[in-house]
Amino acid sequence: MLPSLTPATRIGLSISLATGLYGISFGALSVAAGLSVWQTVALSLLMFTGGSQFAFAAVIAGGGSGAAALGAASLLGIRNALYAMQVNRLLRPSGIKRLLAAQLTIDESTATAVSQQDKDEQRRGFWVAGIGVFVLWNLFTLLGALLGDALGDPRQFGLDGAAVAAFLALLWPRLRDLESASLAVCCALATTLCLPWLPAGVPILIAALVAALWSFCLPYLRKDRA
Repeated sequence: MLPSLTPATRIGLSISLATGLYGISFGALSVAAGLSVWQTVALSLLMFTGGSQFAFAAVIAGGGSGAAALGAASLLGIRNALYAMQVNRLLRPSGIKRLLAAQLTIDESTATAVSQQDKDEQRRGFWVAGIGVFVLWNLFTLLGALLGDALGDPRQFGLDGAAVAAFLALLWPRLRDLESASLAVCCALATTLCLPWLPAGVPILIAALVAALWSFCLPYLRKDRA
């Protein structure tokens, strides 16, 4: 049956599995940080954005207060508001779908949608990836929280690299011209330079800022060339 699936559906299912498996890591680390199984599950159900969840658990593990943990998680969640504007423009959801889309607007669903050229494929990719990640992320979060220390270090299974590999698979086909490749290199360089100096998650926000400035300045640069 898989060959009959559309490209967006195949990508959505693949990235759902890769990201969902990473939920085991969050579940185990969250419980190790001192959160209960049900608190861990609630974070995945309600917050549902991996970077923010890991930041929340990391602050708690370091002895920080709930307010500090929420602040760190909220800072990383800013990117989802940016994604929401793009998703709204692409999909134009309304009614109950608008509320559901807001919950499912994450890195993976947005990336899957924007990597497609056809409108139907954009819509299909968003919903397949969004729903797929939500279901599997929550299932594997529960599994990781229940197993806890029995799992050992989740990195030994390569789960910490699953999400990164999935993103690279989405990014690579989009680097079709010099401008796209140059932007990717600039964002990667900005992230790398910031990593030693800024808290986890903030470098990606810096990269997003670089991309936004690039998009803002590019029309003026093109006009000057003309």
